[in-house]
Amino acid sequence: MSAEPAAPPTEDKNAAGQGVAWLLADMTLVTFMSVLVKANSVAYPAIQLVFIRALIGLVFILPMLVRNRAALMNIRYPLRNAFRVTCNAIALTSNFLAFAMLPLVLVNALGFTRPLVTMGLAALLLGERISRLRWLGAGLAFGGALIIVAPGEMAFHPGLLVVLASIVFGAMATIQTRRLKDESTIVMMVFYTVGLALLTGIPALMLWQPVPLAHWPVLALIGLLAQAGQYCWLKAYQKSDASMLAPFGYLSVFFSATAGFFFFAEVPSPRIFIGVAVILLALQGTRWLEARRRR
Repeated sequence: MSAEPAAPPTEDKNAAGQGVAWLLADMTLVTFMSVLVKANSVAYPAIQLVFIRALIGLVFILPMLVRNRAALMNIRYPLRNAFRVTCNAIALTSNFLAFAMLPLVLVNALGFTRPLVTMGLAALLLGERISRLRWLGAGLAFGGALIIVAPGEMAFHPGLLVVLASIVFGAMATIQTRRLKDESTIVMMVFYTVGLALLTGIPALMLWQPVPLAHWPVLALIGLLAQAGQYCWLKAYQKSDASMLAPFGYLSVFFSATAGFFFFAEVPSPRIFIGVAVILLALQGTRWLEARRRR
């Protein structure tokens, strides 16, 4: 009888370990995808790379589409789904373009500000109440973003506006996902992949650059890595709590810094890591203080 209570903690530990393993796998796959996108962005427009990624994703979800075709006949919020996918398409294209214009670690570091933008939009569009503590944390995190960009030292680069577009439209997509909480998950996944292919198809064909047969395996690999990374991310959050995985998610900046150094000889400035540290301390500190206040 005394041995029975020890089982659940062991199971919880195993689940937590599996969640972290899946998350690290996601980071590894997405980092390699980013490297391939950056390496091929000189030859191909970002919108073409996004379209090819969407086509690969479409191949993966075709069996799901066939199995759940009945659910797809009952889309509850078609316009909201369409707006969400549009925001995703702009965010993803901007992100791919940013990889071509800026160092990997800089794009990744600035991406940590997306939760702040999402929080502001949630207050503005969803009427969510944001505590003073969260606003204070957001202000400190914004200071971290300014350290990364260093307005007084770093010359203006158009790529910064592209990153901003990726962050804002990515946050808008997150807001629409919250508003679609009553929509079927299957519908949202299919809508996303099919919609992404349709929205990027015409612009991609207008800007299309001929792809030699030897390049297709690499471009197909971009789509494959993206889909595999998404699968690993979903598995990670199925296995472990978001609060437990959140600190490990911040390791992505070191993944991108390492990849940028080895593949593109990018040497990140120390201020990038200082700015990221300020952002993470602000975000995690706010969570800890709020949890303590609730207790």
